[in-house]
Amino acid sequence: MFAMKTEYSVARMARLLAVSRSGFYAWCQRQTHGPSDQAVVRRDLDQAVHQVHEGSDWVYGAPRVTAELARQGVVVNEKTVAKSMRRQGLEGISPRRFTPVTTLPGVESYHIPDLVERQWDTGQLNAVWITDITYLPTWEGFVYLCAIRDGCSRRVLGWAMEDRQTTDLVERAVRMAHTLREHLPDNVVLHADRGSQFTSSQMHEVAVELHLQQSMGRTGVCWDNAMSESFWSTLKTEFYDRRTWPTRAEARQAVARWIEVIYNRQRLHSSLGMVPPVEFETTMAHQAINDKTTLTHAA
Repeated sequence: MFAMKTEYSVARMARLLAVSRSGFYAWCQRQTHGPSDQAVVRRDLDQAVHQVHEGSDWVYGAPRVTAELARQGVVVNEKTVAKSMRRQGLEGISPRRFTPVTTLPGVESYHIPDLVERQWDTGQLNAVWITDITYLPTWEGFVYLCAIRDGCSRRVLGWAMEDRQTTDLVERAVRMAHTLREHLPDNVVLHADRGSQFTSSQMHEVAVELHLQQSMGRTGVCWDNAMSESFWSTLKTEFYDRRTWPTRAEARQAVARWIEVIYNRQRLHSSLGMVPPVEFETTMAHQAINDKTTLTHAA
């Protein structure tokens, strides 16, 4: 239209091409004066949103993208971020329903009560640890993963991976968590389901040695260990199931990195106010020191 406007009227060309005259004149103005301030703001926002979404391995939806932008000093409404993502064809990954299949009931030689009753977060670190086992398929067969998490910070404290789901697998993960925490209060609650790996005499001996107080939900009731099920769903939906794993060794190495680098230190957790677990723990530690200093000065 611009090239032919000296030969034909704009109104006629607009009618024949089924476009508006106002749109044509707005385009001409942009060629002369550049994009509008609103268009520049929208372009810059799209770039920032795309960068955050890509940095999350294409996992984050609008809430976490908004939170990450805020951490970078870019304050924007979540609905505006959602519009930007739709405009760019970007979508977050939502966990699907997960059905646990690794609970193998064992013989209970002693009674283990449910000391948690679905109240995993007591507001204190090292009050409740949650553990469970899941399976990770590879071309060579399954890799079984046991993880220990803090109910308050959601941080993965210890993990272990083996070709079989045994009590040795659980013991390795528990001892890793115990080593990481170093100084623990007596009788930290270790909550699990009633799988044979957790009800064994070997696990009882480990718990006594490390001063851990065993707790278990009801048999076949996955809600009693829902925090672990939620973690497995995140691991598989956001990471593991998006790739193929030819060997167990590749799976072990990649999952260990995802747990320690991505989940513990980078991924924003909605239950923690959109901060990673390690950062949440650091903030709690600093707050405790400040509170103690304040009390000392007051005394």
